[in-house]
Amino acid sequence: MNQGLYNGFLAAGLIWGLLAGRRDVKVFFLSCVVVAGVFGGITAKTSILLTQALPGLIALVCVLAASGGDSQRRR
Repeated sequence: MNQGLYNGFLAAGLIWGLLAGRRDVKVFFLSCVVVAGVFGGITAKTSILLTQALPGLIALVCVLAASGGDSQRRR
């Protein structure tokens, strides 16, 4: 039950970041997803690395890559 609540808060944070267009919020919550996935993979089940940490890492890289182009255009 605790995991469901935790994942709900992560989802709420990511939705907030998307709706507000806040890169910092998206980066923070995606980083939390990756850290939780790595921790879960080490302490609970190795498959969590593939089901939670890897998708979170891919999304984090995409957010950083997309916003990297924005900051260069502003200069």
